[in-house]
Amino acid sequence: MSEPIEEFFERLTRGGPDRLRRADGSLRIDLSSGTTTERWFITMHGGDVSVSHRNAKADAVIKTSRDLFEGMVTGRVNAMAGALRGVVSLEGDPTLLVLFQRVLPGPPAPANRGSTAKGRRS
Repeated sequence: MSEPIEEFFERLTRGGPDRLRRADGSLRIDLSSGTTTERWFITMHGGDVSVSHRNAKADAVIKTSRDLFEGMVTGRVNAMAGALRGVVSLEGDPTLLVLFQRVLPGPPAPANRGSTAKGRRS
């Protein structure tokens, strides 16, 4: 199991984003790696968010590779761009899918590449 993925789901249950706390429904994330599938089941109800590994019917489902999802939870991969490229499959309630996409981190800040005078290019 990937550490960034575990940390992401742990943050969701520890007072995660308000956006998910306002949602009501369930989301299953199926992460493939070779011949195995790792499942994460998120339930949002009445302001509570819980995460488990249940394999149950959900209001919305996201399917992708474990490596790509790790990129999504670290901000290196945009979930919607992945869906448009066909490497992320989205099914079910579009409201839940959009809310979940909004809790994913944005791209990492660029590293400072040396010092140049403000407003001048080197």
